Amino acid sequence: MSENKDQFRPEDHENDHFLLTSVVGSYPKPKWLNRAKELYEDDEADFDEDNWKEAKDDAALVITNEHERAGLDTVVDGEMRRNEMVEFFAHRIDGYEFNGPVKVWGHNYFDKPSVVSEVEYDENWLVDEYEFTASATDRPVKVPITGPYTLASWAFNEAYEDDAELAYALADLVNEEIEKLVDAGARYIQIDEPALATTPDDHAIVGEALERIVADIPEEVRIGLHVCYGDYSRIYPEILEFPVDEFDLELANGDYEQLDVFKDPEFTADLALGVVDVHVAEVESVEQIEENIKKGLEVVPPEQLVVSPDCGLKLLPREVAYGKMENMVQAARNVEADLDAGNIDIERETPTPADD
Repeated sequence: MSENKDQFRPEDHENDHFLLTSVVGSYPKPKWLNRAKELYEDDEADFDEDNWKEAKDDAALVITNEHERAGLDTVVDGEMRRNEMVEFFAHRIDGYEFNGPVKVWGHNYFDKPSVVSEVEYDENWLVDEYEFTASATDRPVKVPITGPYTLASWAFNEAYEDDAELAYALADLVNEEIEKLVDAGARYIQIDEPALATTPDDHAIVGEALERIVADIPEEVRIGLHVCYGDYSRIYPEILEFPVDEFDLELANGDYEQLDVFKDPEFTADLALGVVDVHVAEVESVEQIEENIKKGLEVVPPEQLVVSPDCGLKLLPREVAYGKMENMVQAARNVEADLDAGNIDIERETPTPADD
């Protein structure tokens, strides 16, 4: 169990129990931001770099404010300045180059980069983004960063002996960026590793990469790991050895069919439980989300539970994304009140002792 969650508890929090509410990262962009991007990329349009920066800043302010209005305890700018989770970082790391989009599924294309030389840290990646968002809110800001294993796995490796060596080199760069973020005031960092659940046999590589990432990072800095979709039974309980405070897991989309995976052995980290389905463009009721939150209490006690959507919300209609967040926060506050009143019977299965 992490000891650094209470720093995000609002001073005016009304309940004795505290279920930290947050988002994974991405959020629907305002439609006008897409239009601004088109103008910026149009050589004939009178829309320069300053206009484009102002548009992104404005969008970040709008979404940060939306997160505040929804009542979230920690906010993100919705990744308004990012296009895609690998491409954004690859453009900022020396050693990557782009050769055009590749087809990944259906009619979807991904501008998959190649690593053609040793990766090196050049410009800062997210410090400016963090400082801008932090200056616009009095709430803690969470910073999502695509993890080194995904940055390595979702690129063509033409420079390193194998993807493990590439992931370790990238982990050192992520560590450098996190140190700069911490110096800027960040206290909540989320490492996104969607590639882990699709290639679960590589959990040892991810574990070593995380050790490099957190080296010399102060204990008060909360480190989360987001792993969406996949067969969690192939990475649990091994992930409990990872040096992170919380695991952010996508379980609502599968109707919690994999929940039992995390009951034995005991889940010793904090669990950021996905309680709304980002693949369904309908807003769950407060009552339904309350029931989903209670499923998390089957795995961990309240002090280890964090409430979150399954994954990023960027593909949803914006009004739906906001409705999910608003109802999610209200559901968390209701569950807290019920816990305070003793109305929720917390019974978790006792893990079976391992054989000697």
